[in-house]
Amino acid sequence: MELTPRDAEILRLLRRHRFLRSNHIAALLCDSRQQLLRRLQKLYHHGYVERPLCQLDYFQRGGSLAMVYGLGNRGAAFLLRAEKSVPVRLDWNARNRSATRLFLDHALMISEILVALETACRARGDVRLRHTEELEHSAHGDAARWSITAHGAEHITVIPDAVFALERTQADGSTDSVLYCLEADRGTMPVQSANQHRTSIARKLTAYETSWRTNIFRQRFNATRVQVLTVTTSAARLDSITACAGNRVSAAGLFHFTAFTDILVSSAQFLDSLLTRHVHSLPQSDISFSRRTAT
Repeated sequence: MELTPRDAEILRLLRRHRFLRSNHIAALLCDSRQQLLRRLQKLYHHGYVERPLCQLDYFQRGGSLAMVYGLGNRGAAFLLRAEKSVPVRLDWNARNRSATRLFLDHALMISEILVALETACRARGDVRLRHTEELEHSAHGDAARWSITAHGAEHITVIPDAVFALERTQADGSTDSVLYCLEADRGTMPVQSANQHRTSIARKLTAYETSWRTNIFRQRFNATRVQVLTVTTSAARLDSITACAGNRVSAAGLFHFTAFTDILVSSAQFLDSLLTRHVHSLPQSDISFSRRTAT
């Protein structure tokens, strides 16, 4: 099978996002859905892409969602050759096979958010979403993973679900950029815990605030304007997280909380809310959250 430049774009999207539904790929490539499905079928049967097995139980129950795809070993090898990159020992097929349904659902929530934001940016025309690999990185091996010391002694590893920037072109041609650390919350983690060493939303908020106060974002991404974007699944959960932030952090303007349904209902309005929020410098006492259509 001879791969086309469009095939290479599909493979790069899967490498970037980990997992995507076919409709996500169609939206990002602005392709005909039927033509794309035929091409994905060929790429799958030739081993360039894979379909994670953990999604099959959904389709066996008569589900109608679009099929999920991930990068296969052959696709990863093609990209390494095409980009003349240093070989990385990573078994994509094994990663796809070992993915659980819980992991897949979380990965797809992240992809859904990023695809919605990217398509909304394109529709506006004056905003560009820059993904992690497109950002200015420091010399750190993995800029999107770091450790901080909280409460004077505890070491916490911070791994955002995604790191991206929104870069807006102003009328005079200058650009205004804000770095975002995304946390996609599916409600599986406690908001607070009596055990401060246990993973919780409160612990994450503390870790991000400490990262901000210790200049981690400037050191790793040369970013001076930062937002931690937490997207959650229900109005009740949103209220609980927002209340926790009000009680636990002092740099509340660092955080932005919203419901997943708000993004799905209108990604354009959600993008507008982010842009409006970072047009002006925010006071640290400001807490921002959205609950327009959460259920």
